[in-house]
Amino acid sequence: MDMSFIIRQRLQELNREQRDLAAAARVTESYISQLLSRKKAPPAIERTDLYDRMDSFLEFPRGHLAAMAQAQRLEELKRKLAEIPAPLFREVRELILRKCKPGTRNLVREIFEQQAFGELERLVSQALLAVAKGAARDSLKANKLSRRSGKSAHRSLDESGTRIQEFLDTDVFNISIEQCSIFLGQVIESWDIDLKTFGVEVRLNERLTSARVVRFEFVETGPLPAVEVEPGFKQFLQNSGMSGDASEEELAFLSSLKFQRLRPSALYYYRELQSLRDPLHFPSRPNSRQVTTRVATRMDILKGRTSGKRAIQL
Repeated sequence: MDMSFIIRQRLQELNREQRDLAAAARVTESYISQLLSRKKAPPAIERTDLYDRMDSFLEFPRGHLAAMAQAQRLEELKRKLAEIPAPLFREVRELILRKCKPGTRNLVREIFEQQAFGELERLVSQALLAVAKGAARDSLKANKLSRRSGKSAHRSLDESGTRIQEFLDTDVFNISIEQCSIFLGQVIESWDIDLKTFGVEVRLNERLTSARVVRFEFVETGPLPAVEVEPGFKQFLQNSGMSGDASEEELAFLSSLKFQRLRPSALYYYRELQSLRDPLHFPSRPNSRQVTTRVATRMDILKGRTSGKRAIQL
């Protein structure tokens, strides 16, 4: 179902205006107007603060609009992936090429111009967009980019903040010339690519972000190593008298214990289980037969058990 239609209908039911929703959501009225007129795609669900405020104002259950937006964005993504990629604006491509390291620029330009919006151009564009978005999020908090973009466009800080939020919602297929100029143009100082490994290195404007260099690398990884189960733990599991009443959390903790040289017996795991349940080890636990939620990592438990700690180090 269309989220814009649902919001407009809800505003009518509540006898409220778009400007009321904009104030409650802490965005400009123009942003809400474009969202409800479908000129702007629903914000990414990572913007939970925005959706939560809209849900609260519209008296929807929490997460209602986020779920609708997620479904709508997925449908839009499927539609775009089925289409032939549209080329970037000429100005956007030229800015990206201008930021490229001089020694690589001509070769990259030749590859870019072979297709309207080929794989390499999408790869580089997405990498630069990801870097610029990360810097925009950080700068939004510090108001650095807000002041710069606000000054250049003679807009208030609230409007500039909305422009940054709009940029965070865009993707490589929809970035505008203005967004590219303001954000990529300011944040990205230069970039380079290794055409053998397709590793991308991006240098950032040090006045706008604490990060100086961001690298994207594409490496081949082998299969994950098989997890070896201790023979003593297998015997412990097979003995219902020892492990029959153990919970999933307790078994998960026992199976996570690692040893370097000595191999523990089934009795060791049984005693570990009893030690885990001993109220003297966890005095704040209300029920000695129930594993506390703090038993999430091995280190939390080992802090209170000297004997167990020595066993791990053997």
